Order: sequence, then structure tokens, then C-alpha cells
Amino acid sequence: MTGSTRSSGGLDDRRKRLLFRCWHRGTREMDLILGRFADAEIANLSDGQLTELERLIEVPDPDLYAALTGDRQLPPASTSALFERIKAFRASGFEL
Repeated sequence: MTGSTRSSGGLDDRRKRLLFRCWHRGTREMDLILGRFADAEIANLSDGQLTELERLIEVPDPDLYAALTGDRQLPPASTSALFERIKAFRASGFEL
């Protein structure tokens, strides 16, 4: 897979922007993790979850990748139910 399989049609501007940012992280591994998660879940996230996602995508790729793969922990302020949901999605869905 080389990019989003989800159309941004029907999404509000905030979700469109987040979908794009999840697929254009800077490292391929994070594109695949966050992009696939966003494809599957972006339309169903609440405003609070969107805010959490906006906060998470500000974490540098190496740190976020290490946290999602279990090699390192993020500061408690950066972790959330959404982070755990992304982590579970990554573990259940595919191999890089």
C-alpha cells in the first residue's frame, strides 16, 4: 500500500487535514501506522479524540514509533485512550 485508501469526501476540514497529516509523517513506518488508522477511524473520532490525535502527531516520529512498538514510553501527558487504540490497531492489523 502506498497511500490512503479512503476518500476525504464527506469529511470536515479538520478530519481532512488530520487524514493528510497521518499519511505524510516523514517516515514510511509512521505513514503506514497512522495513515491506516486514520483511514479506518477518522470519520468516527469524537472532537476530543481528534484533539488527542492532533497532540499525538506533534510527537517526533522516532519517539512515537518507539512508543507504539513498545521500545520506549511516552511521557504520561502524551498517552491516552486513543494512543492505546492506535497501538492495538497497529498490533492487530499488519506487519511493517
